Amino acid sequence: MLEYLIRFSQIHESFRKPELEALASFHGIDLEVLKYEENSPFCTVRLVSEKAAYTLISRSILAHAIYELWGVGTDYPSLHADVHARTASKSASYKDSSFRFTIDSYQGKRNSTAQRSLIESFKYFGFKGPITMNGAELQLCIFEDYEQKAEEPFMIYLGRLITGSQRQFMDKYNLKKRRYISTTSFDSELALVTANITHAAAGKLFYDPFMGTGSFPIACAHFGAMTVGSDIDSRSIRGKKNRNVLSNFHQYGLTSHLLDNFISDLTHTPLRVSRCLDGIICDPPYGVREGLKVLGKRGGGGEEVVMIGDKPAHLQEGYLAPKKPYSFNAMLDDILEFSAKMLVDNGRLSMWMPTAAEDIELGIPSHPWLQLVSVCVQPFNKWARRLLTYRRLPEAEIDQSIIIQRREYERDGTADELNAFRKKYFEGFKEI
Repeated sequence: MLEYLIRFSQIHESFRKPELEALASFHGIDLEVLKYEENSPFCTVRLVSEKAAYTLISRSILAHAIYELWGVGTDYPSLHADVHARTASKSASYKDSSFRFTIDSYQGKRNSTAQRSLIESFKYFGFKGPITMNGAELQLCIFEDYEQKAEEPFMIYLGRLITGSQRQFMDKYNLKKRRYISTTSFDSELALVTANITHAAAGKLFYDPFMGTGSFPIACAHFGAMTVGSDIDSRSIRGKKNRNVLSNFHQYGLTSHLLDNFISDLTHTPLRVSRCLDGIICDPPYGVREGLKVLGKRGGGGEEVVMIGDKPAHLQEGYLAPKKPYSFNAMLDDILEFSAKMLVDNGRLSMWMPTAAEDIELGIPSHPWLQLVSVCVQPFNKWARRLLTYRRLPEAEIDQSIIIQRREYERDGTADELNAFRKKYFEGFKEI
């Protein structure tokens, strides 16, 4: 096992380790995390080979790159001592290679004179090849980790670049450049991270039951998955001429990965119950802008055919189906129940869920057929949203003695009565 340094972006800190672990699980890589802290972008890991390191990071979104660790120390004397101990044999193979040194100071800075001095302190390597700024065969980076406002770093690393990640694709999928979006279109960076955590990949089928303008299906398609989506809001699905979900897939050259999209809610899905989905990925409505709804009418009905002239209303352009109030907790249970029945063995569900402050946070929903894999938190002001990821247990791992009992929820009432999060949101998350 060899030691490597991962240089993360210092953003979405609670998502970085789950994404890393999800990629290791997806590729079947034995990963040992040696040091990781959310307040630092530097993470040291142990992996079986350079190939494993390359594979692990090459599709990451939250990492910048991975480096073979050539040395670590709390100051430069201890760093140099560790470099001599670790890399005496490794550096010799690069004597005649083109090379380049860079310095990455987190929360600190060095002027050009100081940087040159630090680089020259490694002259004992004795490299004879040319210094090449672009495309060097050997790229070494000195990483300095500073406490805020400190004059000297408390930890220093030297690493040899193995490969970069896929962070450059954030610009490609930037919502500001997307043809068709709405106020609820999901951030492209976290959509790609969610697709990674859910194991989206070629040869897999992914479904988003709350697709809106298609942010998650697009992210899954980027990694090669075949996608299908639905939404209760027909206006989101239809969009406008040349500006709709399909036009977004056209924009990115991903139309071959979109099987279809359709108008539906999860409680009236036209999909045949069959364990055919490799992944379900969704950001359900929070019911803040308007109360949660499902198809139907208050007090029942809504399924009968209504005629306008000699043509059924639901076949006419611009048709909006009747809707009735829906409980937030019932929605969460419905998503888990649907996933348990539709996911293949080890298939994953990644679901975003809002929560208030810790003292009044909503509980994490559970299902005996689904194992909670990770919980990531994106904080806002007085509330946050969590990404909950579950694994569908194979039948052999399920406790067959557990009897699944459907909890009953109030189906009629005001938007606040059916959604505790909405009520707390408009109350300013006051402790009750």
